[in-house]
Amino acid sequence: MNLTIVKVGGKVVEEEQSLNALLDDFASLEGPKALVHGGGRSATKLSEQLGIQAQMIEGRRVTDAQTLRIVTMVYAGLVNKNIVAQLQSRRVNALGLTGADMGVIRSDKRAPKRMSDGQLVDFGFVGDVRDVHTDVLTSLIGQGVVPVLSPITHDGNGNLLNTNADTIASELARAMAANANVNVKLIFCFEKPGVMLNPDDDDTLIPELDHKTFKDYQAQGIVAAGMIPKLDNGFEALRKGVGSVVITNVQGLKSGKGTTLRL
Repeated sequence: MNLTIVKVGGKVVEEEQSLNALLDDFASLEGPKALVHGGGRSATKLSEQLGIQAQMIEGRRVTDAQTLRIVTMVYAGLVNKNIVAQLQSRRVNALGLTGADMGVIRSDKRAPKRMSDGQLVDFGFVGDVRDVHTDVLTSLIGQGVVPVLSPITHDGNGNLLNTNADTIASELARAMAANANVNVKLIFCFEKPGVMLNPDDDDTLIPELDHKTFKDYQAQGIVAAGMIPKLDNGFEALRKGVGSVVITNVQGLKSGKGTTLRL
């Protein structure tokens, strides 16, 4: 089986026009597929409205108890169910899931982590994926269901955890490739055409990027912030058997253009 997993985030999720265009193209993709979404901008906006300051470190959200409530409401509620409803209107048999539903994705609470600047950070209620229940997902996909996964997981002890959506997409792709004998294509779709030498100039798109060059660009500050975990997850997926990884925007989902990762 060939499986396409699309992770969508950034402004694409937040803006109605871009989301509609993405879902039109996603609905037209042939064959088995799954969608993983973020919603961080909406979560940040709601946090600010409630007087709670969002804290981001190297593109990752620090999640205290209040923030966990907010991201669960936004990711698993408003964003997830809106996407499911929109896909159903396009005759896609979508099913919205969190990691807790049917135990699809189980995570461990992240231990304090030493960052690149030497700072020791406690990310709070953030989860690192332990396992993906591929039997459940394979069964659903085999019945023509299109899973729509929000970035909320659980630890098996009744606790929800906020988990990076790029990580969920990568771990899902890796697990399906390894455990279900599936040829997986993983696509990270956000507002830019791919990885750029200059984020403000679309003409500086990097069509192919290998891991060594990525690390060089990271050291030079060319690749920074939220792009770092996206690329880390993409390269890890390739190392664990995922067939192909592409970073692109809405237009690239249909045209095939973007940045293709190579080991």
